[in-house]
Amino acid sequence: MGEIDLVMRDGPTTVFVEVRFRATPDHGTAAETISWAKQRRLSAAARHYLQRHPDAARGPCRFDVVAITGERLEWLRNAFEAS
Repeated sequence: MGEIDLVMRDGPTTVFVEVRFRATPDHGTAAETISWAKQRRLSAAARHYLQRHPDAARGPCRFDVVAITGERLEWLRNAFEAS
């Protein structure tokens, strides 16, 4: 189904974090690499995780992206909704 880079807690919220890196922005930023297809794979992996961890499934969850382009780091909270 795919992989999730980090699974974290932010209070009662389970946070699925995708980490993306681009050495330079020549072909777009790291954040721009989160395609619709990638979002679907992450959503499927998160559903699988929540099925295997029912305690996490009881609370809210969100998808964050840590995007590193060159030396610039962005933490995008609620970067997308599950598909």
